[in-house]
Amino acid sequence: MTNVTIIDHPLVKIHLSEIRNKATQPRRFRNLVQRLAALTMYEVTRDLELTPTSVETPMMSCEGHELRTRIGIVPILRAGLGMVDPILNLLPEAEVWHLGFYRDEATLQPVEYYQKLDEAKPVDLGIIVDPMLATGGSAVAAIRALAEWGVPRIKMVALLASPEGIRMIQESYPDVQVYVCAIDSHLNDRGYILPGLGDAGDRIFNTLQPPA
Repeated sequence: MTNVTIIDHPLVKIHLSEIRNKATQPRRFRNLVQRLAALTMYEVTRDLELTPTSVETPMMSCEGHELRTRIGIVPILRAGLGMVDPILNLLPEAEVWHLGFYRDEATLQPVEYYQKLDEAKPVDLGIIVDPMLATGGSAVAAIRALAEWGVPRIKMVALLASPEGIRMIQESYPDVQVYVCAIDSHLNDRGYILPGLGDAGDRIFNTLQPPA
């Protein structure tokens, strides 16, 4: 698949196995989301542009580097919030901008309910984060919002994706780079990824409804 990177690392595979498990409790689930987000960012940030600088060590001067790129982390509310903190630990100077969508359960189409983007100069690189890339509707809507803002480079980061979601991004925005930990089999008739891990937002924020 063009412009799609699967993070094929042993630690990612181990954490994915645990995060899929329906017995994994919310506290542990949140921790695993954060670990996977951090591991994924290693590849996402591989091509960041740097500026040479000079550093004074306790012994002498040496060559160093500074980040040249203005980066915006864009979580898709609400589940994307679970990925933000570990990314900020790696990129403390990054900005965080929020986009909110919910899925209409009848049509499976995204409905925007929140957008907060600076009307002034857009960031150089927008990194959209959402644990699940399912139908691709919210991802494409988020990419469209950043493109209309004027962001020249956009990347999409998810933990799990469906082939349908990947295909929708590639058909709508073929230049957007997509990073995922795994691409699962398919979507069910409710738009959930199979085998997947359930509703990431509910599992992160402990809002699962008990069985009737």
